[in-house]
Amino acid sequence: MDATATAIAAPEVTATVYDVAGMTCGHCQATLTKEIGALAGVLSVEVDLEAGQVTVTTAGAPDDALVAEVVDEAGYELTGRAA
Repeated sequence: MDATATAIAAPEVTATVYDVAGMTCGHCQATLTKEIGALAGVLSVEVDLEAGQVTVTTAGAPDDALVAEVVDEAGYELTGRAA
């Protein structure tokens, strides 16, 4: 009996923190969580209103341009990655 194992490569999980301007309330938080969370490869979204930051956890490297576009379309401004 020949036993062969098949290795399945798991994608790298990456958490990226973005600075986002214009977020002020729970509605902002819910909107960004929903819109960014709908992107392919996004595993989770955490919005920190006080810090003005959004943490996006993705399978693999995030598409910064696509995240920025979705944030912009939602009415906010992604000003870059947090330092």
